[in-house]
Amino acid sequence: MDREDLPAPEQGLTLAHYITVRDVERSREFYADIFGGEVVLPGNPGMVKVANSWIIMNPGGGPTPDKPDLSLRAPEEGDPITSFLNVRVADIAAFYEAATAKGAEFLTEPLDRKAEIRCYLRDPDGYLIEIGQATGMLEGTFADRPGDDS
Repeated sequence: MDREDLPAPEQGLTLAHYITVRDVERSREFYADIFGGEVVLPGNPGMVKVANSWIIMNPGGGPTPDKPDLSLRAPEEGDPITSFLNVRVADIAAFYEAATAKGAEFLTEPLDRKAEIRCYLRDPDGYLIEIGQATGMLEGTFADRPGDDS
């Protein structure tokens, strides 16, 4: 394994997304398959390199010395959404078609929101993932704000 396969910069920083999962293997396969990622660590934690970032997944658990009052768990159905993974693609129609063929279940088809075309899917643990392609925002056009009648 090369250093560049891991979120271990020689200078500066990198950004990785950690998720608490119920089944590392199932989640690892989802992120590797749907996003064309490279599995760099198969076990606990599992880690998939996707484009220029990493998804780190672990079953979670109780407090540890460095997070003494925190427990980590995968979301339960009905839990409020407080964050989501935001993925930008060059061609959302092609991504949607390929991901659907691999079994991804989207909440809706890609919808034009003026600034971008976007849609959402959930991973095996219920985490929300936004897939978007910049369109109007590249020319200064943005989505209408809620309640904006113009």
